[in-house]
Amino acid sequence: MVEEKELECLALNIYHEARNESTAGMVAVGQVTLNRVGSTRFPDSVCKVVRQGVYRGRYPVRNRCQFSWHCDGHSDIPYNIRSYNRSVEIAQWLLFTNPWLPDFTDGSLFYHASYVLPKWSRTKKITSRIDSHIFYR
Repeated sequence: MVEEKELECLALNIYHEARNESTAGMVAVGQVTLNRVGSTRFPDSVCKVVRQGVYRGRYPVRNRCQFSWHCDGHSDIPYNIRSYNRSVEIAQWLLFTNPWLPDFTDGSLFYHASYVLPKWSRTKKITSRIDSHIFYR
């Protein structure tokens, strides 16, 4: 059984990482989050995956998180309610109703926006490109 908090964490990650993407792009970001939950290399819950990073006490160190929005110094409260509601719908769909959905990312555990080139990407295998994101295993 998935807790309401897990749904909220997934929806926030989809919103902050892909709110301007197509449905496929939003689903793909959600799938990477869930792929991480299923991997032994990452924490075992959606919220722990989304909040993973370097912390000082209870607070994340700026720009040291797996998902940059979580520790970028800006409010995490969604300001575009329509996009957030869409993110919630997609999170619900991924968590509750569509276990048969093929993984658009082909098992990816990592992604980044196409307009940046992080050092870590050189050591990973590209699995797909969806909208403005490049996905890796």
